[in-house]
Amino acid sequence: MILLNTAEHRNIEAQHASAATVGSYSLMERAGGAAARMAQTLCAPTATVLVCAGPGNNGGDAFVLARELHRRGRKVIVQFVGDAKALPNDARVAHRRCIDGGVNIHATVPPGEYGLVVDGLFGIGLKRPIVGEYAELIARINAFGGPVLALDIPSGLSADSGDIVGGTAGCAVRATHTLTFIAGKAGLYTLDGPDHCGVIQIDHLGLKIASGNGAILTRADYVNCLRPRVQNTHKGSNGSLAVIGGAQGMIGAAILAARAGLQLGAGRVFVGTLTAMAVDFGQAELMWRSVDDALENGTALVLGPGLGLSTEALAITRRVTSTNRQNPAPLLLDADALSLIGAHPVLARNLARRNAPTVLTPHPAEAARLLLCETKQIQADRVGNALKLARQFNAVVALKGCGTVVANPDGRWRINTLGNPGLATGGTGDVLAGMVGALLAQRWPAWEALCAAVQLHGAAAEACVAQGVGPIGLTASELIAPARVLLNRWVEEKTIP
Repeated sequence: MILLNTAEHRNIEAQHASAATVGSYSLMERAGGAAARMAQTLCAPTATVLVCAGPGNNGGDAFVLARELHRRGRKVIVQFVGDAKALPNDARVAHRRCIDGGVNIHATVPPGEYGLVVDGLFGIGLKRPIVGEYAELIARINAFGGPVLALDIPSGLSADSGDIVGGTAGCAVRATHTLTFIAGKAGLYTLDGPDHCGVIQIDHLGLKIASGNGAILTRADYVNCLRPRVQNTHKGSNGSLAVIGGAQGMIGAAILAARAGLQLGAGRVFVGTLTAMAVDFGQAELMWRSVDDALENGTALVLGPGLGLSTEALAITRRVTSTNRQNPAPLLLDADALSLIGAHPVLARNLARRNAPTVLTPHPAEAARLLLCETKQIQADRVGNALKLARQFNAVVALKGCGTVVANPDGRWRINTLGNPGLATGGTGDVLAGMVGALLAQRWPAWEALCAAVQLHGAAAEACVAQGVGPIGLTASELIAPARVLLNRWVEEKTIP
């Protein structure tokens, strides 16, 4: 499912609007007609539909919807705050045709019972926070107890970032359903988007969209790596993962990553911790080594879970990222390792020059340290900043959070839609790091390994909740076994004739 940013959407609209076979008003008619068809499915035939139309082309879509519903015998009330003369050309035509079609248009919301509210206030072009009478109207929409259908995007939500435009100074509609046009938008699926969009449907308006760099993350992104193991195999066939971290008071982070690595298929897992430990009695198969020994034995490395920011941690990070390192292995950096990279420019430059695959899995604050900015700046452009990290460090990147963004230096990006709030607890990032490390150890390419692990991580959380475990109180260690089940199932499904 293709995702486009606002500029890409505008280019497509402009191309088709100038075509003699389409035209800009024709696109508005198609959008409004599609929305009318969906609206009919969301309320009883006898219910009154309240359509809230705004001052731009999103309002034009709403006028078309209202006219079409009225033509089909539905009870429709349109609430329009604005000057009809100031509407864009296509929206002005839609407004006039709506009136000519017999639809009642009001400046305020008439009292009464409504079976559906349609949000056609603001679309993807919104740049300023919504305030004043529009904010008051959105508050009333959000207080409505029935279904709310947003056209293209819930008003007030940034189409590119998923942030509420203006932050705390703005507001946004909380829809139960969103019908978006032409293609998906990143903001529907990340940050605040999932809390405001409800059920999302896409109508391409009859346009054929060529594949782009952005898309929803699916199994298609790594399906070719889902191969069953041959019978003639041994532990060395599946690689050796080294997990480095576990400073004083944080050894659990390294254990979580190592257990995840083992149960996601690494042939052997070596754990090198900054705190002495001989055995993990909960997972006796893990092999505890000195940091030096673990680094030498790993065919893939995970550095960072519980690493800390000590002088010793810095020396290890310097060693691992050194461009003089013999036979560099695929490397995943997480947690404290990312903070050390952000604080030491020489390490950052060395990391970008590595000759082996690199994976970074920052949360927004860690991403801000890497890009030397504030966390709010990261969240204001999650896709753009994930891509910036990927290019700057020549790495495959997962910018974690609601709607994790996976980015590749070649410009590809994906948004993960699997998962739930149960993942917002300590240790889940360590489990993700171990999952990625396991797939890297099994010689998966970095892009495929990260895409698969991110999806497995989210799908495991959903599987836990489906079994009555969480989302409140879900713990990181509970993700590992369901992820193993899912990986084996996905491999089996791939091989079904």
